[in-house]
Amino acid sequence: MKVPPHDSRSPLLPHHHAPSRHHPPSLPEAHAALLPLAAATGLPFSRAAAAFAPIKREGGAHLKPALNAYSFLELLTANAADPSKGVDLFQVCDFAAKQDFDAIDLTGYFFPGYPKAPDDAYLNRIKRHTHDLGLAISGTGVRNDFTAADKAVRVEGVQIIKTWVEVAARLGAPAVRVFADSQKPYKDWQEAAAGAPRESVEAWMADALRECAEHAQKFGVVIAAQNHGDFIGTGEQHLSLLKRVDHESCAALVDTGKYTTEDPYADIALLAPYAVNWQIKETMHSRTDSPRTDMKKLVAIIRKAGYRGWLPIETLSMHRKNYDPAVEVQKVLAELRAAIAATEG
Repeated sequence: MKVPPHDSRSPLLPHHHAPSRHHPPSLPEAHAALLPLAAATGLPFSRAAAAFAPIKREGGAHLKPALNAYSFLELLTANAADPSKGVDLFQVCDFAAKQDFDAIDLTGYFFPGYPKAPDDAYLNRIKRHTHDLGLAISGTGVRNDFTAADKAVRVEGVQIIKTWVEVAARLGAPAVRVFADSQKPYKDWQEAAAGAPRESVEAWMADALRECAEHAQKFGVVIAAQNHGDFIGTGEQHLSLLKRVDHESCAALVDTGKYTTEDPYADIALLAPYAVNWQIKETMHSRTDSPRTDMKKLVAIIRKAGYRGWLPIETLSMHRKNYDPAVEVQKVLAELRAAIAATEG
């Protein structure tokens, strides 16, 4: 329940405080009249429009497993090259429904024509398909590089994100995942930044993300900045970037397998209060030689932060010749569901 802004016609104002043309109430008086309701509901009068802060949540943790379509990267890529091979997004949605996921994250790369927006007919089809399957669309994601010294690369990324913000709004997806790290052809952010100091890179990255967030706010979408183990390898680095962006429409996408520290659970705990979306990985450093995720420990951290929303699973081949996304996703899903049940209450 949301308290409406001050309005002389508001039925929430007591009759004996009804405004008149001769003695309109001051703004403090109008707020005072609403204090009993605010106290009863626990709702604040407003939220700062541009101050980065932990996401305010009510009702305790509520965790819903989702599937990130990127888990089917190889099969989706094969299908894009030859429709007789692999699987398409509609088939990935069918798989998600059969496994009784609550939602699906539809990565933008796999839409026809990416990075351009798909045509309306395609968007309408997949939106209806997910609805008929009982699946929400938990988000989408794009490729961008805001670590690049070449401003043209950053400008291109901003435009792609703005386009996909509007696609997300059409789909009813609440968030667009964007990268906070370098992308090919660069091997790392230092190469991409041409030797620029970290402080300068973070500043121009924050400027680009803030511009995207301003656009996203107009469409009711959140820019979800993802750690990917390069420029953002620690929780402190992730938080530093978000604080510099300082916009309520830019929050964290926490990739559980892409903090590069010795104790990534500590990084996850630091960012969990700011998370608007997740990528739940099967291992802690997204490598076959790194420890498998302690799902119960992870879920306990997420619960402690009071997170309410989807937990998209994203599995990776990690160069495994025998990788079968359908098998691996089901394995991780079973672990996640068991952890949710074990930590409930």
